[in-house]
Amino acid sequence: MTDTTSNTIQFSEREALLFHSEGRPGKIEIIASKPMATQRDLSLAYSPGVAVPVQAIADDPETAYDYTAKGNLVAVISNGTAILGMGNLGALASKPVMEGKAVLFKRFADVDSIDLEVKTEDVDAFINCVELLEPSFGGINLEDIKAPECFIIEQTLRERMNIPVFHDDQHGTAIITAAGLINACLLTGRSLRDVKIVVNGAGAAAIACTELMKAMGVRHDNVIMCDRTGVIYQGRDDVNQWQSAHAAVTEARTLTDALHGADVFLGLSAAGALKPEMVKDMAPAPIIFAMANPEPEIRPELAKQARPDAIIATGRSDYPNQVNNVLGFPFIFRGALDVRASAINDAMKIAAAQAIAELARERVPEEVAAAYGVQHFFGPDYIIPAPFDPRLMEIVPAAVAKAAMDSGVARRPILDMEGYRQSLRARLNPTTSVLSLAYEGARAHPKRVLFAEGEEEVVLRAAVNFKEGGYGTPVLVGRDDVPDRLRALGVANPEEYELHNSRISPLVPQMVDFLYKRLQRRGYLRRDCERMINQDRNVFGAVLLQLGYADAMITGITRTWAQSMREVRRVIDPEAGRTPFGIHVMVGQSHTVFIADTTVNERPTAEQMADIAEQTAAVARRMGHEPRVAFLSYSSFGNPKGTFLERVRDAVTELDKRKVSFEYEGEMTPDVALNPKQMANYPFARLSGPANVLIMPGLQSAHISAKLLRELGGDSVIGPMLIGMEKPVQIAPMTSTASDLMTLAVLAAGGIAR
Repeated sequence: MTDTTSNTIQFSEREALLFHSEGRPGKIEIIASKPMATQRDLSLAYSPGVAVPVQAIADDPETAYDYTAKGNLVAVISNGTAILGMGNLGALASKPVMEGKAVLFKRFADVDSIDLEVKTEDVDAFINCVELLEPSFGGINLEDIKAPECFIIEQTLRERMNIPVFHDDQHGTAIITAAGLINACLLTGRSLRDVKIVVNGAGAAAIACTELMKAMGVRHDNVIMCDRTGVIYQGRDDVNQWQSAHAAVTEARTLTDALHGADVFLGLSAAGALKPEMVKDMAPAPIIFAMANPEPEIRPELAKQARPDAIIATGRSDYPNQVNNVLGFPFIFRGALDVRASAINDAMKIAAAQAIAELARERVPEEVAAAYGVQHFFGPDYIIPAPFDPRLMEIVPAAVAKAAMDSGVARRPILDMEGYRQSLRARLNPTTSVLSLAYEGARAHPKRVLFAEGEEEVVLRAAVNFKEGGYGTPVLVGRDDVPDRLRALGVANPEEYELHNSRISPLVPQMVDFLYKRLQRRGYLRRDCERMINQDRNVFGAVLLQLGYADAMITGITRTWAQSMREVRRVIDPEAGRTPFGIHVMVGQSHTVFIADTTVNERPTAEQMADIAEQTAAVARRMGHEPRVAFLSYSSFGNPKGTFLERVRDAVTELDKRKVSFEYEGEMTPDVALNPKQMANYPFARLSGPANVLIMPGLQSAHISAKLLRELGGDSVIGPMLIGMEKPVQIAPMTSTASDLMTLAVLAAGGIAR
């Protein structure tokens, strides 16, 4: 099992350390959720204004959920005794993992989280420390604590605390496994009551999986648990109390014995523990959960060779049916917090498992299907939903919240469940899911991406990540020392990277012929084309793209955007019938705004503005948004009057003629377009909500606005993305990071930025 989003992606130690250290060290920060600009703001936030909610909470402790962040705040707590698969490395060493868990809470379910590393291995001291923190948090997520101490800690804290306490290493794995088991049994015509299960492994996750399966109806006498010694049978005296609770009445003494005729193998043990001959001895259509990480108990291809009818799940993202904890814990806490649950009980866990299982059986949304290249998944290779399915945020918390209410642990019941589901949909920005799915799609359909500035460290880091992440093949343009530069970044075999050097490339004559034929009637001599091919990396790279040696191209780090665009345009034309332009994408926690044209057209005509609006709306839809287009101006519907409004008005008229399928309106100022209170002054406006596509009247205002927002705004920025060229080419800002380059490469190769 895993609670990361992609546990098989490769990267160098240097890249991992840079990721955690560049800019602000670590992965989290505290941001004020109220204005803090004036003395009055500070007086309300602290003394004397803070005394009012203090007294209110003293009078009624439940109001802490109304006046503080408690109701959306989870503590991720560890003592570092079982860090990932690395063992007992101590509390401080666990901090990067706990910060990462906090990031996942925020990213997937908008749950704020603080990591706390407790420097003790004393069970009582740890329990006392966590118990005393109850006033601060709405929930406790225990993490990376070794067994059997984790059982004692969790059980004691659950008894003493009146907020949810959840050890994800146990229950997160159990819930996702249970969801997969429900669907595997459905596909093979089995019932949970009658299924015969062998659990290999007797640690925290294995015991939690066993307990949840039994709570869901699996008969106790149909489960055999094994540890490294063999079967845990009644009468065996070398096991602890939690293991002995699952001791079986059986003559079987080895894993091989136990698996004879078994329906299900549930592995939370060690690589290679399950042999092909054991799989052959299982019941027809065996169900195999091989969840040891990073190497499973048996590789799926070996299991399939032994039994082609097997259904197989692992903890790895490079095989179907990944048992990934991120499908569960963020959404379980979301639902528990929203009803102010006093605990996370079996009913809530079962509800989460059933909701996840049901989701896998539904037709997948378009963005998930695009990433994986199919329209409907459910079957032997899809019994567990994709981790980036945006519907998880709506379906799982709602199921958990309802179960909490039905089981009596909810202190604030939800009266309007449909309204609650709508609020869940609005909490997260669909762009984040689409970007994640774009990466998954790139891995499913890898492309060749040309990196034109292959001598720059940031470009090489992006290329290495692109290759080792499985997103495709990087094609590097650079000189002889590129292999040495790759070696310095920790690449063991730089010779594996495809490198094109214009000084020695045998393709140069063909490339010169191509470029001269293209430019000879534009005033260029053949020697001009030879010079550009030999000396201009953007021209050289663009010609390679045109000749089919790559599927997409990334450049921009060493030259200004305008200069790079001029060089690319010598080789690559706009797509027929389209206006090339640039989009800056501003991505916030719960919103995305597309701004165009920010890079190309200085004073676009009305027809060009209409084209830009149509193409930007298409990009917005590919990124999961229903476009609402606003044509911006200094004037809102003629107030104030001016002499530069006709092009904007004519663009709106042009879209009227085209009868497009999205909302649009203009001319309007940005505050009218984005602020519902301002828009209410114009009841005739055709937008049903704040605009998310802003079409700028000219390059000067567009470029200034985009750069200002990048430097001063709080949103993340993607782009500018170059749209409308006949080949996928992206020009990155000179300040781009390796992550920025990777995102543009994936969006270009995946067809989202086109």
